[in-house]
Amino acid sequence: MTVKPTISFENLEVAFASKSDAELRKMYLIFATLNNNLISDLGIGLANLAFKLKLPVKGIMKKTMFGHFCGGETIAESIYACKHLADFGVSSILDLSVEGKGDEESFDQTCEEIYQTMVESAKTTYMPFGVFKVTGLGDFHIMEKIQANEKLTKDEEIAFGKLKSRVDKLCKAAHDLGLKILVDAEESWFQSVIDDLAYEAMEKYNRERCVVYNTYQMYRHDSLERLKKAHQEALEKGYLLGAKPVRGAYMEKERERAEELGYLDPIQTNKEATDQDYNEAIHYCVENRIHLVCATHNEKSALKLTEQMNIHGIEPKSELIYFSQLYGMSDNISFNLAKAGYHVVKYVPYGPVEKVMPYLTRRAAENTSIAGQSSREFELVKREMKRRKSSKQ
Repeated sequence: MTVKPTISFENLEVAFASKSDAELRKMYLIFATLNNNLISDLGIGLANLAFKLKLPVKGIMKKTMFGHFCGGETIAESIYACKHLADFGVSSILDLSVEGKGDEESFDQTCEEIYQTMVESAKTTYMPFGVFKVTGLGDFHIMEKIQANEKLTKDEEIAFGKLKSRVDKLCKAAHDLGLKILVDAEESWFQSVIDDLAYEAMEKYNRERCVVYNTYQMYRHDSLERLKKAHQEALEKGYLLGAKPVRGAYMEKERERAEELGYLDPIQTNKEATDQDYNEAIHYCVENRIHLVCATHNEKSALKLTEQMNIHGIEPKSELIYFSQLYGMSDNISFNLAKAGYHVVKYVPYGPVEKVMPYLTRRAAENTSIAGQSSREFELVKREMKRRKSSKQ
C-alpha cells in the first residue's frame, strides 16, 4: 500500500529555501510591480522602447524581470540556474524563448540551438526533457493551408518537408540521447497539423519508452476528447502516449479570430469548464497509465494529482508522472512537491535579453490577468520575509 506523503504548499520555508534574503527582497519588488497593472505595463513598455532605441538597459533587466523569469542569455549561463534548482531536487527544461525571423535560415538555426540544449541536457541527471514549438521550425502559414485542406505550391511542399525533417531530428535526438521531448501546443487553426507530427514521432520513437509528449490546451472545449482519441489510437498502433495537459494560452486571439471569421468559438464558456476538463484529463491519464506531464500553477490540480497517484498506487518517483511549472513562478508548488519526492521540472527560458522581451511581456500580462496569480506570489513572498524576520528575533 502506497503511503500518501504529507504535502502543504503553504510550507514557505521549503518553498523559498533556494532564495537568499537579498533574492527574496528582489522577488518582493518584482511581484509588487507585477501586482500593479499600470506600473507593470509602463515598465515593460519602457523596456521595449529602450531596446528599440539601443539604450543600455540590459544590465537592469538581468537584475530584475529577466533575471527572475529566465535562466540566462545562453545555454551555458542557464545551466547554472538549472544546477541550483537541482540542489533542491527540482529538474529543468531548457526552453529557447526567442522568436525567429520566420525564414528557412532562422528555422535551421532554431533547430540547431534546440538540438544543442538537448546535447547539454543529456550530460546531466537533472535536465530530462527537451522542448520545442513547431512554429520555430517552419512556416505556420503552410500548416494553416494543410489544416484548411488547401493545395500547397511546390515550394511550400518542399518547405513543409524541411519542417518535418527538423521535427524528426529533435525527436530522434531525444530518443538517442535518452531524453524526453515536449511538443508545445499552438493556435487551433493549425494545431491538428502539429498533433499529426507529434503522433507520427510517437509511433516512431515511443515504443520501448515514452520519448515524445504532445500538449493539450484544456481551455479548448474539444481537447479532452482529442486526448482520449489520441490514447485509443496509441493503443491500436502499439505505442506509448505522452501527454502534457495545460490550461492554455492564446485565448483572446482565438476568440477574436472565431468571431471575425464566423466559426464556432473553440474556447470553453468559462474558467470553471476549463478547470473541470483539466482535472478530468489528469484523472484520465492516471487511470489509463498514460505518461503525463502535469503542467500547472494551480495548487488544487497539483494536490489532486498527488491524491490520485496514491489511490492508483503510483509512487512519487514513478517515471510515469512529472509535475511542471515555469521558472520564477509557483515555487511553493515546485519545491514542496520535490521535497516530498515527486518528479518536478521547471521550464527555464533563455535567450538574449532583447530577444526574450516578447516572452517577458507575456509573463507580465499573464501574472496580472490570471486570477490572483501575482497577488498570490506577492503574498507568499511577504509572508516568507515576515517569517524569516521573526525567526531571527
